[in-house]
Amino acid sequence: MSMLWPGLNDPVHDSQRLFRQLLQAMSEPGTLHLLDVAAPPEDGPIGAALWGAMLTLCDLDTRVWIARELDSPALREALAFHAGCRLTDDPASADFALVTPTALVEGIAFATGSDEYPDRSTTLLVALDRLADHGPWQLSGPGIPGWRRLDVGDDEALMECLARNRTRFPRGLDALLTCDTRLTAIPRSTRIEKRLTEDRPCMSQ
Repeated sequence: MSMLWPGLNDPVHDSQRLFRQLLQAMSEPGTLHLLDVAAPPEDGPIGAALWGAMLTLCDLDTRVWIARELDSPALREALAFHAGCRLTDDPASADFALVTPTALVEGIAFATGSDEYPDRSTTLLVALDRLADHGPWQLSGPGIPGWRRLDVGDDEALMECLARNRTRFPRGLDALLTCDTRLTAIPRSTRIEKRLTEDRPCMSQ
């Protein structure tokens, strides 16, 4: 029998605190935030930051799609118990998609909204092996004074996918990138470029 994943110690106050952190991350793309939550089991497919984001954002009214490499009976059981969200096999109908960069390489079609209703899109919750506030990826746009840098390891396909958002704005995908307890946001309004040289960022957190 599997052990149920931990929830929030104080569901009301913790969810409010985490939601404020997620809002700050979205308003300041590329800044790193540490989410203080109880970590899922060590053999779980996701880290503490991603689990905390799901506990905060997912509820009875949300539909969640899970990439096969992250899917497990224990995760499904924990989501049903703690969040009560609906799981879907159709990525285009999902409010949130729990993914790795592999899912984006495979070209899975998520909802990007429409010009009239850009909010009707899927938000990506991405599990990464590396996430740092320096590196080859340069971010600019709303909420970024000058530019910021990100290092997501070898997951170039992820950043290329998010970079294409600029060509279809206001449609597109918003993303929360996570690694262990670290989280950053890249909304669809962010401009993403790859730089071969490392410059000193204007702002780092």
